[in-house]
Amino acid sequence: MFRLALGAALALAVGLALAGCYDTPGSGGSAQPAVTTEAPPATTEQATTTAPEQPGGDAEAGKAVFASAGCTACHTLAAAGAAGTVGPSLDETKPSADLVVDRVTNGKGAMPAFAGQLSEQQILDVAAFVSQSAGQ
Repeated sequence: MFRLALGAALALAVGLALAGCYDTPGSGGSAQPAVTTEAPPATTEQATTTAPEQPGGDAEAGKAVFASAGCTACHTLAAAGAAGTVGPSLDETKPSADLVVDRVTNGKGAMPAFAGQLSEQQILDVAAFVSQSAGQ
């Protein structure tokens, strides 16, 4: 009995899905598949980040986080008086706040993830500081 009900539900779902791809009878259209001419959106690195879009942080608070979390040891950022050479120069790369949130949260390459060490607010704050200071 369960298999019969499951089979009927599956058949109904497939039928409904296919019905959406064709014109309905009496609508004046032919039974041709629906065609879209829109191109899929371009994929960029920022579009594939895992950090959700969040409201901005406090750049002043972010300056303190940048110093206390050890960012100055690896990154160059004039506004922080930092001249690190391990990571990229933030003055040159000018990362967006969204990219900073992603990198600080998840890390990448030699960059460690700070998700367990910094609060979400601290991450937003440092992202605001870096993106505003670097001219993004």
